[in-house]
Amino acid sequence: MFIELHNTGKKYQREWIFREVNAQWSSGARIAIVGGNGSGKSTLAQIAAGFLSSSEGEITWKNNQDTIPRDKLFAHVSMCTPLMQLWDDFTLTENFELFARFKSTRKELSASAFAAIVGLENVKHRALKDFSSGMRQRVKLGMAILADTPLLILDEPCSHLDAGAIAWYQELLESHSENRTILIASNNDQRELFICTEQIDITGYKPQA
Repeated sequence: MFIELHNTGKKYQREWIFREVNAQWSSGARIAIVGGNGSGKSTLAQIAAGFLSSSEGEITWKNNQDTIPRDKLFAHVSMCTPLMQLWDDFTLTENFELFARFKSTRKELSASAFAAIVGLENVKHRALKDFSSGMRQRVKLGMAILADTPLLILDEPCSHLDAGAIAWYQELLESHSENRTILIASNNDQRELFICTEQIDITGYKPQA
């Protein structure tokens, strides 16, 4: 997916988080959005996904040269962010089956196959409210990365993951990165950004007082 940001800015109440972001990300680009906590990197990622509106500027999305209206963008995007919610009272199997009603996967997967890929097959019938934060992050990452979408956005994907799970994340992303535009928001953690070839530092777009 091709994304163009033209003079894009975002403010909350009277405070500008960033302004005048200009970028063109070609189809298949792998972009790191870096910055410290509260810098606006997650906000920019959500604007690029169409989940948030910008306060100024224009954003264009194209897939195979066809412009995508923002209200149709959800079908082309998958995300894993700290704000992403799972159904705590549902089992892993039930969560995946609900997810699969709205998003197709890059390979047709059963709930059991998904559970095996995320390394949680032995707890696929357990409610997610009983999962650790690391187990929940595996589920969220699996749903985002395995979705059949041309735009994939990950926000601090290694949060709550131990060393073994980080290696799993890297292998899964590498295996499902072909023909996708990938944006990763991070505090410049190279374990998260290993696949990226371009970078935008959002702190450079914060207006000076």
